[in-house]
Amino acid sequence: MRSAQSLNQHDLNQLQHSGWFARLPDDFKNQLMQQAEIKWLEAQECLFRRDDAFDGLYCVLEGALRINSYSETGKEALLAVIEPYSWFGEISLIDGLPRTHDAIAEKNCRLLHISPEVLEQLLQQQPQGWRYLAQLTTHKARLAFDSLEQSALFPAFKRLVNRLILLAEGFENQPNRRILHLPQEQLASMLALSRQTTNQILKQLELQQLIRVDYREVEILDLPGLKAISQSI
Repeated sequence: MRSAQSLNQHDLNQLQHSGWFARLPDDFKNQLMQQAEIKWLEAQECLFRRDDAFDGLYCVLEGALRINSYSETGKEALLAVIEPYSWFGEISLIDGLPRTHDAIAEKNCRLLHISPEVLEQLLQQQPQGWRYLAQLTTHKARLAFDSLEQSALFPAFKRLVNRLILLAEGFENQPNRRILHLPQEQLASMLALSRQTTNQILKQLELQQLIRVDYREVEILDLPGLKAISQSI
């Protein structure tokens, strides 16, 4: 993993209009950015492993990371794919415990990194910052509860449609994405569905001209149409 001390204007502009960061007070944003580092990961490089010590707060600027865990037999459970401009890694800061899961680069990544030392100093100066970090965590907790509810109550078709909508709209209310760089096997893993079931549902949606399916991506052609289907099920 390589690092450098710079953040370009494009990154700053995108961050100012993205999810959690956009809602922070200006003075807190500025202090975070003044000491932020840029780090690069090669595809399949590990950022951290489950049970690692806290090493800072991150935001994806380019690329994507997958958050996952493994069974004793080596089977992967994919929990999330983190894309620009989503922040992650705050759980261990808040509870002081080790990392909960693995974070692996799905492709070459550029990350914004706030070190533990910078965070400690900033939070001592601005204790209200703990509330901002808690808001980041509780937003994810709400998404997790919603996912659990859908797994218990909704059929596979509705769950997959809803996940496509969530991925397209972004986990932090970012601008809509047309192209989801997500192989079918990863989408199946996220929803605890078989690859065959996932493929069948995607083909149905493609026949309705709501999406276009490729080997490693899904293109959203009609997001309002997906939402209408979800509401009708």
